[in-house]
Amino acid sequence: MNFYFEAAKVLDKLDAKQGSIKGVIATVAEKDRKRTAALVIETLKYKPVLCDVIDATQLLKQEKKITTRNLALVLVHDLLLSGGIQASEGVVKQAILRHKTRLHSEFQRIKIKRGVKSTEDLAQTDDSRAALIPRYIRVNTNCWTIDEAVQAFISRGYTLTGPFEANGFRFSTGFAKDEHIPDLLAFHPSVRFVDDPLYQAGKIILQDKASCFPAHILAPPARNDSVVIDATAAPGNKTSHLCALMRNRGKVTLFDWSVDVCVLKPCSCQLFAFERDRKRFTTLKTMLSRAQCHNVEPVNSDFLTISPEDPIFSRATHILLDPSCSGSGIVNRLDHLLETEAQMDGEQDRLNKLAAFQLMMIRHAMKFPSVKRIVYSTCSIHATENEHVVRQALESEEALEGHFKLAPPKEVLPLWNRRGLQDEMVHPVDALSLVRCSPGEDATNGFFVSLFVRTDRAREGADIQTNKKRKQDVDEEKASGKTKRRKKKNNQLRCDTGTHISQ
Repeated sequence: MNFYFEAAKVLDKLDAKQGSIKGVIATVAEKDRKRTAALVIETLKYKPVLCDVIDATQLLKQEKKITTRNLALVLVHDLLLSGGIQASEGVVKQAILRHKTRLHSEFQRIKIKRGVKSTEDLAQTDDSRAALIPRYIRVNTNCWTIDEAVQAFISRGYTLTGPFEANGFRFSTGFAKDEHIPDLLAFHPSVRFVDDPLYQAGKIILQDKASCFPAHILAPPARNDSVVIDATAAPGNKTSHLCALMRNRGKVTLFDWSVDVCVLKPCSCQLFAFERDRKRFTTLKTMLSRAQCHNVEPVNSDFLTISPEDPIFSRATHILLDPSCSGSGIVNRLDHLLETEAQMDGEQDRLNKLAAFQLMMIRHAMKFPSVKRIVYSTCSIHATENEHVVRQALESEEALEGHFKLAPPKEVLPLWNRRGLQDEMVHPVDALSLVRCSPGEDATNGFFVSLFVRTDRAREGADIQTNKKRKQDVDEEKASGKTKRRKKKNNQLRCDTGTHISQ
């Protein structure tokens, strides 16, 4: 019975708009995830019908043991549509079975009333735009090359074709190299890879094309002086993409404050992946391990609580922000099944709250003294979460003091035609620096990406301030007599506000 309680909790979270179907299901324990996902999705498909059956039988009024409508939904679904409730005997199961005859009668009455011939005709259909989106996989270059992957699929009987077009592949065994993302392959929408050995081994990542844009646009160089933060990392697709772009190499500075001396320790990571939710953090670590990401340090913490002056994280040069959003651009995860008239009525208020949080994330990222590039992205189609947030970020105190501006179009996926909405920007020309994806038209889900860059003027000013701070620290050390104590640490490294000098 715990399985049904877990599925009901997922539906509760979806009702509360706490994420997309995929995102919420990712928080379920991996051993139960596939089964829970199937029940949740199938229940959503038949939700209007099941609600009518439950209301007609007055189930919730007569059975107090069934505490929520969503618990009733998943139980009635399995009773009517899956051959019975798959649980041992108990008070909750018995509460449903007491109404078994009546529930079946009301279900049949609805079928007759609606004039359908089969139960499947009662289900809500998938979003028609989903059929226009191919099945994308990103080749994990931490494990092998794109050419090796192509040859592996050809050996399986797939045929390499030209670029995917809006009308799809002519046959289900065709696949193509993407023209915008170098390590991305597109397959027919009917192809499934969840149980594929390549996916299980981490050699391929199931990731929509638009979801690959943020890491590709951030473009962190594969150098040891690059320190990257993925501020909202779970489930880890964008993090593993960043890792691959950095060629899985690098190191980061860790400071040991447990001893009297500030010691610089080498470490095998330079990419920090933040996730505040404990369950999603576990999913993140599993994903990164499967993808063989060796230069990533997962951090179970809220990015907004991290001080930009922290000795470790203040060195961040690149930050990826993909915060919680409405998910209104997602069309191939059945999230359209979640919309109700009541939820749509309160949509603008919810969008405003999301936008306030998203702006807070950008402003916080702009406070990091060494950051050069910040990508902000959403899987939303609403200007409230996209152009409006970018507009306010550019006008913020942090942007003005840090000399942040939008990167020129040539640095933001220049071959992509669909750009931002000019009417939603103060300066229409800024819309050319923004990337939009339209579901059903661009062979992707709906998406939005922007890139903020710090100007050279700001970096020069920061260098001057850093040098002043270094000199001040040295003078203070000499005055306090700490120099001799530091010399006792032979063959160790010393740090002065984020720099290191060999002893």
